[in-house]
Amino acid sequence: MQRLYFIVLALVLLIASGCTEQTPTTLTIASESSPTPGYDKFSLWTDQTQLRGANVYQRILYLDDWDDAEVWGNGPLGPAYTQDDFNLLSASGANFVVLSHTGLFDDLPPYDLNTEVQDNLDRYIAMAEKADMFVVIAFRTGPGRSEFTFFGLGEEEEFIKDHMNDEVWKDREAQDKWVEMWRYTASRYRYHPAVIGYELMVEPNSNGVWLDAWEPGDFYPEYSDTLYDWNQLYPRISLAVREVDSDTPLLIGGLGWSDVAWLPYVKPTEDNRTIYTVHQYAPQEQYTHQVADDFGILPNEYPGKFDTNGDGEVEDFNEAWLRNLLGTIKQFKDRHHVPVAVTEYGVVRWEPGARQFLDDEMALFEEYAVNYAIWSWQPVSPEYNEIQNKMNYTLGTAPYNLAEGEWDLFVMIKNYWHRNEIRLSDFR
Repeated sequence: MQRLYFIVLALVLLIASGCTEQTPTTLTIASESSPTPGYDKFSLWTDQTQLRGANVYQRILYLDDWDDAEVWGNGPLGPAYTQDDFNLLSASGANFVVLSHTGLFDDLPPYDLNTEVQDNLDRYIAMAEKADMFVVIAFRTGPGRSEFTFFGLGEEEEFIKDHMNDEVWKDREAQDKWVEMWRYTASRYRYHPAVIGYELMVEPNSNGVWLDAWEPGDFYPEYSDTLYDWNQLYPRISLAVREVDSDTPLLIGGLGWSDVAWLPYVKPTEDNRTIYTVHQYAPQEQYTHQVADDFGILPNEYPGKFDTNGDGEVEDFNEAWLRNLLGTIKQFKDRHHVPVAVTEYGVVRWEPGARQFLDDEMALFEEYAVNYAIWSWQPVSPEYNEIQNKMNYTLGTAPYNLAEGEWDLFVMIKNYWHRNEIRLSDFR
């Protein structure tokens, strides 16, 4: 019955659009003469919360060596989504997606344009557009940076070690090519009515992958204005984008994987159509991604009392703790008079108190008037759910449940999404 509910929702949306095909139409790339959209994209990011949605994840697949086609799809990127997956997200109330996607240029020299990646991005933008949702293009990879920067090194994962690439933080040429990649991307999508933002890099992380500098106070005194410093690279990317696209908003997060604690160290550019972003998973090791002990117990819960930052002191972990943390966003907005968005947040779904944690968190996002996108929205795929289900909220809070449905956790998230009042179709 629960699966039937989703199918009915998808059919209603498809009938309303006058089309039941799953394959999206080919993306039309705007030309020099293409008109700008009939609305101000930047206005969607200001004044109040207007965009509530989710991330859709895409990476290059290695089907012969590492990935299983039954799980990830036949490539070249995955996991594989269908139009129905986007329609279900839209029917659930979301009005935008962050396409957390492989960059259009290869990570290795000579940093060529990857047309397969470009075609995939085109398809996914078209599917989001057909589902009546706005799109943020967010690049995870690019020259000198591979997807494996997000995986970490495992003692037995030789494949990961062989494909690890974080040279962008040491190589001026790679940084120059990252600038060129975004100039090319902006010139390609600048007039697309659904594309409302370019997130210039997903989770900049030089401080962790090269320097073991986990606090801003440890990083900036020694590495400010070096190649390791994201603050010197993103202004160059911003200027390059503005050479070809004066309209589409830019989204910029800080170092430290865009953790909230690093936001105050982001230096706003002179561009007045930029949104500054954070990813919110704190306290990650102690709660949002805590692992069970030897007895299978998850000791920390929300609300609760435990050491939230590893300093040996026990704190109250509750709404007041979240308010203090997220107050950094409000302070940054007030100080610089710029919009801020939360382009990733979430919690492993079976952490004790996960539903209340997300509820309190999203209530604060609303209070601070920020747009937000949860990690993540997954394709309807039993095979994929079997191995990737920690943050698939359609599965509820029971760790061994793999049946999508109207679980309390998902209903709560949808209640926030259904506050959305603006759709892409409103401007056509």
